[in-house]
Amino acid sequence: MGSGSARGEGAGSRLNWTAVSAVAGSLAAVVALFTYLRPPATGPGAVVSTPSAVSSPSPEPSSPDREDARPSPSPSPEDSSPGDSSSERSTSRSPERTPSARNSPPPLPEVRPAGCDEAATALNAYRRDAGTSGSGQAAAAQQTYRDLMGAGLSAQGVVAAKIRRLAAEFQELGFRLTGMVDADPNQVITDINTDIREFNGLCAFD
Repeated sequence: MGSGSARGEGAGSRLNWTAVSAVAGSLAAVVALFTYLRPPATGPGAVVSTPSAVSSPSPEPSSPDREDARPSPSPSPEDSSPGDSSSERSTSRSPERTPSARNSPPPLPEVRPAGCDEAATALNAYRRDAGTSGSGQAAAAQQTYRDLMGAGLSAQGVVAAKIRRLAAEFQELGFRLTGMVDADPNQVITDINTDIREFNGLCAFD
């Protein structure tokens, strides 16, 4: 008897706990459903959740063409005032240009004393026209004598004296080449060459 009653009590206790658990689960489900269906509270004590930040659309990247198309801001009257020395220097100052050597004018030739160019022309004509024959050299010497006498008329000072000396030497050379004077023409030619070098120094032909 004792063991049978104990089994009955144990079985009854297990059945009661099972029933209690089932009832508790049903109540929890009812409470959860009631809570879900109840409208939210809007009174002073209600808790309002902070809305999440809405991401704003990122600005469209500006292309270089759009930036160039934007009008540049016009300067204000204060920026272009007459008292602004920096603006005056930037507008009134032109870039300095260094003249190149190619654009510089050539130096002026040195002015020679009167008679120098005419005498030099007469001497060059003798070298060009004398030739190799004695008669040709004699004729060229006489012509050079006359040209040098004409050049000496406009010369002055030591230049005039040197031109007249050369004229006399060419006259003597012509006499010796034609046989009018019985002497060696080479002696006169030596004197002529010495006087021509001095004449070139006086007239700055060197």
